[in-house]
Amino acid sequence: MARRLEERPPKERRTPGQVAKKQWDFIHGSQFWTSVFRPGSIFRKGYTDSPRNRSYVIMNNVLFHLHPVKVKRHAVKVSYTLCLGGLSFFLFIILTVTGIFLMFFYRPTAASAWQSIQTLHTAVTFGLLVRNMHRWAAHLMVLSVFLHMARVFYHGAYKPPREFNWVIGVILLTLTLLLSFTGYLLPWDQLSLWAVTVGTNMMGYTPVFGSQVRFVLLGGVEIGDNTLLRWYVLHVLMLPFVIVIFMAVHFWRVRKDGGISGPL
Repeated sequence: MARRLEERPPKERRTPGQVAKKQWDFIHGSQFWTSVFRPGSIFRKGYTDSPRNRSYVIMNNVLFHLHPVKVKRHAVKVSYTLCLGGLSFFLFIILTVTGIFLMFFYRPTAASAWQSIQTLHTAVTFGLLVRNMHRWAAHLMVLSVFLHMARVFYHGAYKPPREFNWVIGVILLTLTLLLSFTGYLLPWDQLSLWAVTVGTNMMGYTPVFGSQVRFVLLGGVEIGDNTLLRWYVLHVLMLPFVIVIFMAVHFWRVRKDGGISGPL
């Protein structure tokens, strides 16, 4: 019995680093970890290198899935169109970020709207810079979306199988113009008041339900606090929410229709 005890090998002593590595490997191999993190993510070991597994990496990663597994040669060339669709989306991101900053200081009431704009210019750090970024990004987004639609039209990229995405693009152009127009009212100056007067009067001449549309947009029979509040909600909530939905459908159809427009 004593001899057997002497022949038993001594217990291996592990360093703290080895213990931590074993625990980390145990966590990585647990069912919870494998169910939360898909293969190919930065938190889990990826697939072996093969054409099929490369596709799995793209499909199981949110950021990678924004781009196709294979990109056509014409899609990566530098051209005079300068990726106008991507530029429009980038400007929308700038408008979202700067718009959230402006919402902290803007008060959508007839008595305070203009004064809050003046305070933003004179008493808020970088307030004038952020507001000008928001304003010029809005102008540039209207221009870039229009040029993007013109490029698609003159290149014939709206033809089958992309006709559905062309309709989505027309809707996005309309929403972009509405987003710009609703933001034009918010400073509540003379230009804003006359712009909303002309716009709502045009809506009032819509056949059948024109007067009802004008009443809803004004929040009454004349321009007032309700008008400013309703257009503010349209500008910061409803229109951006609808645009995000249509942009998601637009990007999805670009992928499904063979990638960036060009020879199929």
